[in-house]
Amino acid sequence: MTRPSISYTRGQQLPAILAQRIAILDGAMGTMIQRFKLTEEDVRGERFADHHKGVKNNGELLSLTRPDVIRDIHEGYLAAGCDLIETNTFGATTVAQADYDMQDLAYEMNVQSAKIARAACDKFSTPEKPRFVAGALGPTPKTASISPDVNDPGARNVSFEELRAAYYEQTQALVEGGADVLLVETIFDTLNAKAALFAIDEFFEASGQRLPLIISGTVTDASGRILSGQTVTAFWHSVRHAQPLAIGLNCALGAALMRPYIQELHRAAPDTFISCYPNAGLPNPMSDTGFDETPDVTARLLHEFAAEGLVNIVGGCCGTTPEHIFAIREKVQLHAARPVKQGFFYRDLPIDATDSIAA
Repeated sequence: MTRPSISYTRGQQLPAILAQRIAILDGAMGTMIQRFKLTEEDVRGERFADHHKGVKNNGELLSLTRPDVIRDIHEGYLAAGCDLIETNTFGATTVAQADYDMQDLAYEMNVQSAKIARAACDKFSTPEKPRFVAGALGPTPKTASISPDVNDPGARNVSFEELRAAYYEQTQALVEGGADVLLVETIFDTLNAKAALFAIDEFFEASGQRLPLIISGTVTDASGRILSGQTVTAFWHSVRHAQPLAIGLNCALGAALMRPYIQELHRAAPDTFISCYPNAGLPNPMSDTGFDETPDVTARLLHEFAAEGLVNIVGGCCGTTPEHIFAIREKVQLHAARPVKQGFFYRDLPIDATDSIAA
């Protein structure tokens, strides 16, 4: 059976940009939402005033009830100099939204979140500095590899098929809403990530279009492994078949603790761009952002990564703000991007390529 042709239409400028300079990703969405000090009623809005479960912590719902808040956050990061901003969709899957009995809203959440980000990027884009929407696909609160029951190692609370279906729906909605890039992020379970990558590839085949893909894992502690047990190198070899534009790490650790694992990834993936967006250090409830590091500290650490030639994309995760991103941009722009040994197929195709994905 002949596979449908794949049209490379969105995000086609990114490979050239990443080869020339370090690109800037945005910072934390949740940290910025907390700054608004929204009440339960604020998050519900009129539409969900009578919903039977609490939704105050459902940040993705704000794309429907308070799009002005999400727009302001995006524009704050774009004003700080971001090249890419993430959609407000980290938990916008049917699997995650089931916690609020709002799984039927997942598609709408993703479309509207992407549209909000798209409008913000279009507002700030110039021919000299285009801005890109990264459609964020989070890990879900369930894991396909690890038992939720210590007394039953074989127990699972989600199946691969459930994850695949949820990620397919999310991918379709993000693309419909205007995403330029897909970002499978904060991966703590490689099997969950494989479900996302499988769904994304299915969508690419069915739709006839392909977006650049960024994959970002999460090393959870000083063991140097993601939660499901793989080292950074093993994780890379488990997902490299997806031929991403970039592979990287985010969350869980601050930049100082993340450094050896970014160095390991740099060595393991010489033919792929590297992304890195750490937390602002360690959690600190006494801090304004809930994390230790000031913008100057995070920027200094990522400046060292850039000086060492380790990264192509940098940004921030938990605890980072537009102030952090502005400081990071000011520091890393002094350095050249990490050289890539040889590009995967996406970077090697002409801009108007319509070839099929290699089997």
